[in-house]
Amino acid sequence: MMTDPIADMLTRMRNALMSGARHCVIPGSRLKVAILDAMKREGFLDSYQVASEGVRSAIRVDFRFGPDGEKVITSLARYSKPGCRRYRGCGDLPKVRGGLGIAVVSTNQGVLSDRECRERRVGGEVLCTID
Repeated sequence: MMTDPIADMLTRMRNALMSGARHCVIPGSRLKVAILDAMKREGFLDSYQVASEGVRSAIRVDFRFGPDGEKVITSLARYSKPGCRRYRGCGDLPKVRGGLGIAVVSTNQGVLSDRECRERRVGGEVLCTID
């Protein structure tokens, strides 16, 4: 039984990046798709495709690389955990690497990046940080 599916997704992506893979496949859910959509909007992913709908869906994630083949994503870290949820207001959202990275936040307006949260003046649960 998996207790933290978001941490599992981040670990699968981290392992794929460390092995030099261009993509990875993860089990699907609506929250994971929303997180991947925020990452794509911020330019950390090339694309993602939901392979099938329903109970056993899977998501293929294509990573983005720089012009010389360098990785765009250098770290993926879970911030809020099932045992200790971390909620932040829009003024208290973490700055990841001085603004070079993003924090993915679950708000009442959907899953947004920290930059989008500051623009809309909303806070919420900080799910993970990416740089």
